[in-house]
Amino acid sequence: MGFDLEVLRETVKTHGRVTRVVIASLRGSSPREVGAAMLVWEDGQTGTIGGGTLEFQAADSARRQDAARILSHHALGPDLGQCCGGAVSLLSEVYDAAAIAELDQEIIARPVAEAVQPISVTRLLAKARGQGVLPEPQLIDGWMIEPVHRPARQIWIWGAGHVGRAMVDVLAPLPDLAITWVDTGAGRFPADVPAGVTVLPAAKPAELVRHAPPEAEHLVLTYSHTLDLELCNRLLSHSFAFAGLIGSATKWARFRSRLAALGHSPALISRITCPIGRPDLGKHPQMIAVGVAAELLQPAQHETRQKDMSA
Repeated sequence: MGFDLEVLRETVKTHGRVTRVVIASLRGSSPREVGAAMLVWEDGQTGTIGGGTLEFQAADSARRQDAARILSHHALGPDLGQCCGGAVSLLSEVYDAAAIAELDQEIIARPVAEAVQPISVTRLLAKARGQGVLPEPQLIDGWMIEPVHRPARQIWIWGAGHVGRAMVDVLAPLPDLAITWVDTGAGRFPADVPAGVTVLPAAKPAELVRHAPPEAEHLVLTYSHTLDLELCNRLLSHSFAFAGLIGSATKWARFRSRLAALGHSPALISRITCPIGRPDLGKHPQMIAVGVAAELLQPAQHETRQKDMSA
């Protein structure tokens, strides 16, 4: 969890003035943790601080907010009629392009109640920058501290057809994923691409494989079996944490034979997962996307991939 500076920047670019509402502190039970945030603008919002009455009232207040920064306190049971029974403090801050330009790129520390930076904050920031250990989001001695969010996982989606679009729609809102989306031309992508998704049109997509981080996870979903095969071939010659190919058992049998003919060993070829997702859910694009997302997000499988990378 952290301050998602990239999503804020893209949201301000699209909608102008945006209010960011973050859970600054909590006591007892709460629907979300400290650092959970949402962005609110005149006619929309994204992210969540837990839903329900708290979020509804916070969004309404954010749209009417004039002050640059407001810290408010809410008892979830008595004040809002929610079942959590705890209490939260919300920090609501208004951002535009100029305000974003002034933000630090690693740790965002700003005064909420005390203008002068207290020694506790000075020490925390010095330790973080000296030892490289970023602090948890927290409200400390009148200052709000949040590390800038860095996605933990790199997801490359190859193909912007119906399944590729469904995959992006399902995965883009999830935390800790940086998505790179590749297809053969700009016209293959929708007009509205979710914030935080990097679009890469390329006449020869397979040429981009060498630029993917070695820890990236790949979903091969293109319109062309020839392109799918070439991507698999390039991936097997390049480090990756996971590679999944859309298709049937028949397609995969044919691909295994052709990849072997290209010089790849059976053990290496077996690192590609095909088919991907949950075939029992059906072939509707959204069902495929839900199944693949569930597979990607299973902690045990993610840990296995990390072990494979370090082996």
